[in-house]
Amino acid sequence: MNRRTFFSGLVGFWVSLLAVQTGLAATPSALEQLRQFTSQVKAARGEFTQTQTNRAGKREVWRGEFTFARPGKFRWRYSQPYEQLLVADGERFYLFDKDLNQVTVRKLTEAIGQSPAAILFGQSDLDKHYTISEDAAQEGLAWLSAQPKAKDTQFERIRIGWRNGLPEAMELHDTLGKVTTLQFVRVERAASIDSSVFRFQPAKDAPGADVLQP
Repeated sequence: MNRRTFFSGLVGFWVSLLAVQTGLAATPSALEQLRQFTSQVKAARGEFTQTQTNRAGKREVWRGEFTFARPGKFRWRYSQPYEQLLVADGERFYLFDKDLNQVTVRKLTEAIGQSPAAILFGQSDLDKHYTISEDAAQEGLAWLSAQPKAKDTQFERIRIGWRNGLPEAMELHDTLGKVTTLQFVRVERAASIDSSVFRFQPAKDAPGADVLQP
């Protein structure tokens, strides 16, 4: 799976999670932590490490930072080993690939669809698009699995590990047998985040890059 394909999938999953507005009483179960996170955490920022392993056991590792605000606004920056920036302002999705010196612009709903990133960032109904079940706790994390109901998705299963009401780990199992994991660290809740953070500015964010729009 190339980076561009993975990004659209990841963004779709996060977007769904940012959109859900149901709330439950505080309990340690993964499902209830997810519901509380989507209803109570309006904005947050943190850092991540992303690791992808194929069937042959080859590993690729990326690192970066993220910021999000509900509904459907986020800034997701890869800093190592390649620079790449994803920004959503609630209506449009921008992907800047520094290697290609190119910015791709799409409508947010078209860019994310029902892919995994929609669960954390967007506008989708979790129960409508995913079958969610509790998994066994591991290493102090409460885990759940989300299986897409649609048959034409690139992911067979998504797992999220929770601790103290925040996502700490995510696993994406694709249809080709590859597993992508994300570890989230230094995640901080925020009452609000200035909207300018989610405004893509070509001259500042991608100077001299070609801009591709539909």
